[in-house]
Amino acid sequence: MSFSQISFLQTLFGPEVFAAALRVMIPLLLAALGGLLTKQAGIENIGLEGLMLIGCFSGFVVNYYTSNWIAGLIGGAVFTTLAALLFGVFVISLRAHEIVAGVAVNMLGLGVTTYLLRAIFGVKGSFTDPRIRGIPTLELGFLENVPVVGVIFSRQSIMVWIGLALVIAIHFLLYHARFGYYIRAAGENPQALSTSGISLPRTRYITVLIHGVLCGLGGAYLSTGYLTQYVENMSAGRGFIAMAAIAFGGAKPMRVFFSAILFAFVESLSNRLQLVEVPSYFALMIPYVVTVIVLAVTSWREKQKSKTSTL
Repeated sequence: MSFSQISFLQTLFGPEVFAAALRVMIPLLLAALGGLLTKQAGIENIGLEGLMLIGCFSGFVVNYYTSNWIAGLIGGAVFTTLAALLFGVFVISLRAHEIVAGVAVNMLGLGVTTYLLRAIFGVKGSFTDPRIRGIPTLELGFLENVPVVGVIFSRQSIMVWIGLALVIAIHFLLYHARFGYYIRAAGENPQALSTSGISLPRTRYITVLIHGVLCGLGGAYLSTGYLTQYVENMSAGRGFIAMAAIAFGGAKPMRVFFSAILFAFVESLSNRLQLVEVPSYFALMIPYVVTVIVLAVTSWREKQKSKTSTL
C-alpha cells in the first residue's frame, strides 16, 4: 500500500472522524431518544424535525439575550416542550391523526423560526453574534496522551457526556422503573393500563413532555454547541434521520444509540470526503442514501418477522 493510499485512509478513518461523529451524533441521539419514548407510549410522531428546529432557534435566542449557554439549553427545552405539548393536546385529547399533527409541527417549526429570524434579528439566511456562548468542552487531561482514545474522548462537548448518560437513564426508565412500565403498557396494551387504574392520557402527556425536553436539548445543542450560529432550517433533515434511527433500533435505547452513531459516522465521513476532492454534491448525499438503505433493511426485517410469526 502506497503512502498516498495510507494518507487517504487516515483522512477518512482516523480518530478525528470518530471524534467528530460523537459531536454530530448528539442532536440525532437526543431527538431519537425522545421519539422512541413516544413510540413506546403508542404515539408515532413524525414532527421531530420541527421540534428540533424550534429548539435550535429558541435556544439560540435565549443564549443571545443572556450570554449563557445553560440558559440557552433550558430555553430550547422549555419552548420545544410547549410545542410538544401542543402536539400532545391534538393527538391525545382531540384525537387528531398523528401523521397530520406531526406534519403540522414540522411546518410550524419551519414557518415560525423563519419569520422570527427576520422579526428579531432583521436578517435572512443566518445570524451569529459574539454574545453567543458556546457549550464548553470537557477537558480530560488524563486521556490526552492515550493513542486514539485520547483524540476521540479527551476534548468532547459536555453534551456528548450528557447524551451518553441519557441513553443509560432512559434504558433504566423503560425497563427498570415503574413509570417505564406504564409507558410501554400505553403502547402495547393501553386498555390493560387503564383497567389497572393508571391514567392513559396522563402517561402519554408526561411522555410527550419528556420527549419535548430531549428534542429541545438536541436542537439547542445544534445551534449553540455544534455551531454557534443560527441558520434557517438548520436541522436539515436530522429529525427524519432520527426517525430512521428509531426504526432501525427497534425503539430500544441501546440499539437506537448505535443506530445514531452509525448515521453520525456516515455524516462525518461525508464531510471528510470533501477534503479529498470528492465532489461535494456526492459527499452530501451519502447520509441520505444510507438512511434510505437502512429504512429498506428495516422494512424487510419487519416483513420477515411478520411472516415468521404467522407460521
